[in-house]
Amino acid sequence: MLTNSLANIFRVPELRKRLLFTVGMLAVYRLGVFVSTPGVDRVAMRKVVASQGGLLGLFNLFSGGALEQLSIFALGIMPYVSASIILQLLTVVVPALEKMQKEGEVGRKRITQYTRYGTVILAGIQGIGIATYLESLRDPSGLAVVTTPGWSFRIMTVITLSAGTAFIMWMGEQITERGIGNGISLIIFAGIVARMPDAIFQLYAAYKAPGAGMDELRLVILVAVMVAVIAFITFVERAQRRIPVQYAKRVVGRRTYGGQSTHLPLKVNTSGVIPPIFASSVLLFPATLASWFPFLQRVSDLMQPGGWVYNTFYVVLIIFFAYFYTAVTFNPVDVADNLKKYGGYIPGIRPGKKTAEYIDYVLSRITFGGALYLSAVSILPTVLINQFGVPFYFGGTALLIVVGVALDTVQQIEGHLITRHYEGFTGPRGPRIRGRATATGMNA
Repeated sequence: MLTNSLANIFRVPELRKRLLFTVGMLAVYRLGVFVSTPGVDRVAMRKVVASQGGLLGLFNLFSGGALEQLSIFALGIMPYVSASIILQLLTVVVPALEKMQKEGEVGRKRITQYTRYGTVILAGIQGIGIATYLESLRDPSGLAVVTTPGWSFRIMTVITLSAGTAFIMWMGEQITERGIGNGISLIIFAGIVARMPDAIFQLYAAYKAPGAGMDELRLVILVAVMVAVIAFITFVERAQRRIPVQYAKRVVGRRTYGGQSTHLPLKVNTSGVIPPIFASSVLLFPATLASWFPFLQRVSDLMQPGGWVYNTFYVVLIIFFAYFYTAVTFNPVDVADNLKKYGGYIPGIRPGKKTAEYIDYVLSRITFGGALYLSAVSILPTVLINQFGVPFYFGGTALLIVVGVALDTVQQIEGHLITRHYEGFTGPRGPRIRGRATATGMNA
């Protein structure tokens, strides 16, 4: 069954073209990770990341290993994510941007253009901070990471890193438009997945090395936690709260229309993996500011991943962005107006304002559950792994991104297959695969 479904993918010319285009773009991205920034020592930087871990390790994870390679893609896609956060926050408080967002496709294109400008500006600012920070780094043996420090190195680094981020942003937009899935999410997905073979090798080395703290029991616990988290993520990402909707009968001439019963599906996790990505991006700012203002170094040290301060802020930001992103992407008033326009109503609820209030009430409750789910998946596996002393590279956030993006991509592929009268991945009688909410704020 699965073999036939995979074969059907290559029988559809458009789907085959989109899939090959996506794979080609991701291959270009992975090749760019190994193109180093001029004037740096990759070996020394790799030793620094391995010895320090913490924030550097987290940043290196989202950049797909580009940071430890000191690649032209070292900044990754995070400046674009940060610019998206800023624009979406401004859309709520600035009436001109809010009006622009409601102008349809033209307004969204203008906001996307502003996001691109913001990405380049943030990449330049972060590039200066990283260049200054790199000049102060030395590996455990005392070897300097930067071979020729000075303003020439800083300017070259800013130009190189900003161009690399702009190129990644362009690739993400091209994947979204001409490929399969959300381009930005897939680039983050590819960076995380590319690190898995190395993580498995490190885990095996820790298991074989005497005194490394990895025995059979801890290995079983680690595998069990990972399997349970993946199953839990898959279950919740496909969960829905279905609100019953009834359409009134309409008589047009001699024909009667409507009268059927349906439902309004509200996903438990409407915001997808956007809150953890946004929260991680925001928590990277203290380290960037500390490289500019030394008196903030204490704050940066407190915000190291894994500490209770970092985890507390991480959970708070995840809950905030879950509600914020849901409010930006789902408008109960518009849904209620559309239902009223086409003669639909929720049994027991008056159409119009009361319907909007009811949908908002239900959505707020399930969003709170979705936010707690995101927080638990992002924090608990990492806490458990640290508690048992199990050395492993990935935490809950990485698993959440990988599973969520995989579900989205499979759902889009299945949609193409069903549209062209092919069976989906689950066969003619199997359940349809539902991905999480589309990351519209990260689309081109």
